[in-house]
Amino acid sequence: MKVVAVFAVLAFVSCGQRSPNASPKVRLAVGGQNQMVYLPTTLCQELGFYKEEGLDVELQDHAGGAKALQALIGGSADVVSGFYDHTIQMAAEGRALVAFVTMLRFPGLVLVTSPQASAAVTSVESLKGKIVGVTTAGSSSQMLVTYLLQRHQVPVDSVSITAIGSAATAIAAVERGKVDAGMVADPAFTLITKRNPSVRVLADFRTAEGVKDAIGATAYPASVLYAPREWIDAHRDTAQRLARAMTRTLHWMHSHTPEEIANRAPKAFRGEDDALYVAAIKNSMPMFSPDGVMDADGAQAVRTLLAGSMEKVRGAHFDLSKTYTNDFIDRR
Repeated sequence: MKVVAVFAVLAFVSCGQRSPNASPKVRLAVGGQNQMVYLPTTLCQELGFYKEEGLDVELQDHAGGAKALQALIGGSADVVSGFYDHTIQMAAEGRALVAFVTMLRFPGLVLVTSPQASAAVTSVESLKGKIVGVTTAGSSSQMLVTYLLQRHQVPVDSVSITAIGSAATAIAAVERGKVDAGMVADPAFTLITKRNPSVRVLADFRTAEGVKDAIGATAYPASVLYAPREWIDAHRDTAQRLARAMTRTLHWMHSHTPEEIANRAPKAFRGEDDALYVAAIKNSMPMFSPDGVMDADGAQAVRTLLAGSMEKVRGAHFDLSKTYTNDFIDRR
């Protein structure tokens, strides 16, 4: 994954001059707000938990996790709501990003065929010579596709990878057969399967069973809040408040029904079919962490997968424990 070389000159410490009594301002880049894998980030705002923790949070919506990371590197964001694997990729380049609250235990993505290709594409092996859609170039969805291809001994260069975005653009690409298969998240996946019962699921990363079948791991932490170590060291109280607000959101989600969760999501995310959105939440609930804690074995599983598909990770020497912390999580 290519990153901008100006990382070292980021303005990590200052978010601008503010009065002593003002709420800390946090620019939070999200890797695709309309995807359910990032729903806690938006729900936290809708529930008022950021404000209750004394924070002024600006949510920035991006086309994918790679774009959110670029915003951080470019200095226009302080924190990212993105996939944990980016902290490992950056560690392999000697850049210290730290995940400090975990939202997803599993990636929550599904590799599904288009209706037009479902008869011919019956397995990952069948993707040779085909077109596969991912959210954006360099995204976690592309990394997972790459690993799946390698695990099933399909030459990566024999498959054409193309960016299809998320939500409406991803749905259109899959349903119209612009790609033979696409890596999508809910609610897009639930909508696609409802309208196209003939599509075939090649890998389902929403549950422990699906992750085990796809990559052989029992845990694979995905969406997290991460920030540069320099920013966290300089803003520990703000990081603590963010972690507290997010864990409150996760607790709220696990103590409310899918219908109640859906009612608090922005209407723009739910679309025209509220029942379908509720079904998507119900199907995806296993992926949400109940407590925000990063599992050490899960972190190792992510590194192992990345090392299998990325040379820069495979040959790098770094302390995995430095890519995450549970110090800000109240585990009482």
